[in-house]
Amino acid sequence: MYNQTKAWVLEAGQRLRESMDTDPRIEYKTSVRDLVTEKDREIESFFVSRIRHAYPDHDILGEEGIHEKGLNDPQQGWVWIIDPIDGTTNFVHQKQNFCISVALYEKGEPRLGFIYDPMAGELFHAIAGQGAFLNDQRLAPLTETKVEEAVIGINSLWLTPNKHFDFKPLQALVRDVRGTRSVGAAALEMAYVACGRLDAYLTLRLSPWDFAAGLAIVREVGAVTSTVHNQPVQVFEKSSVLVARPGLHQAIIDRYLHSPSARR
Repeated sequence: MYNQTKAWVLEAGQRLRESMDTDPRIEYKTSVRDLVTEKDREIESFFVSRIRHAYPDHDILGEEGIHEKGLNDPQQGWVWIIDPIDGTTNFVHQKQNFCISVALYEKGEPRLGFIYDPMAGELFHAIAGQGAFLNDQRLAPLTETKVEEAVIGINSLWLTPNKHFDFKPLQALVRDVRGTRSVGAAALEMAYVACGRLDAYLTLRLSPWDFAAGLAIVREVGAVTSTVHNQPVQVFEKSSVLVARPGLHQAIIDRYLHSPSARR
């Protein structure tokens, strides 16, 4: 199952690389910031067709909704969670900094996770209980770091007034850390925490396909993951996500996210 999925992911990445010479057809979903291209749908259909053939009893949850049947109780069976292009805006405008994200869950627990940046040739992958890897290199367990020494991933949108969370504690966090980055692809930013390029990643609203593979991978290197309210992330629901090195996670929760003004 692992080798088969890995082959699918690499083939999908090759298809995206080969499409770089043509401009994608763009449509809008909920807003002008929420893009979808024919490649999103094509790649999701690619995965759905192969999963349906190999594992007809499995369910599929994909960003573009291309699957043949409704999702059964996700806590009771096998569910594939797919984002065919995470970072579609980057795919359209930069032609880099996007990825394919594929995860397999059994009874609500991660079994496989793949995050593939086809332009960089970087495949982050994990099997539950067997570690996480970047290409063929096993990723080392994460060590602790201080807030003042941390580089974190955060979208600047969350530093302005919003309906999800008080932005002022987040501004304080940004002032105190060594630096911030915003890649524009949640799955990649979670992968960067796993390999140590980022020390933490914080976002106030993601869908399951944005974070499912990332959760599977960061778990294998000892990262701590929760919502911004320090509750377990529910993988089949939209959620805020904080993933960080051990120690750093609790420091961010205690010093910035659990202040009296932080919770709406």
